[in-house]
Amino acid sequence: MKTSQIAAKIVTRLFFILLLIALVPFLQGDTAKLQHLYLAPKHIWTLAFPILLILGFIALLVICSIKKFSKTDLNWLLVINTLVLMAYGVTLYIRIYQLIK
Repeated sequence: MKTSQIAAKIVTRLFFILLLIALVPFLQGDTAKLQHLYLAPKHIWTLAFPILLILGFIALLVICSIKKFSKTDLNWLLVINTLVLMAYGVTLYIRIYQLIK
């Protein structure tokens, strides 16, 4: 049980750190490149999976925080959800970086 608590806390903190690092280009002030960047999906259904990931992350984070990370199953679900969300975020960041470059 202790392992799942530590893993859940480390992964969520790592996710928030990566999110802050990804926001650095927006905070630097050089937004001229970002103003002409348009991301439009070909099919609206392609946004369903990321929306479910984000909503699942928020729900699991709130539930685990309320229960103080005492439920092992919820902790591991949070870890898996956060890892998949981080992988999706990294691929999106790489794609945007390629468009800006």
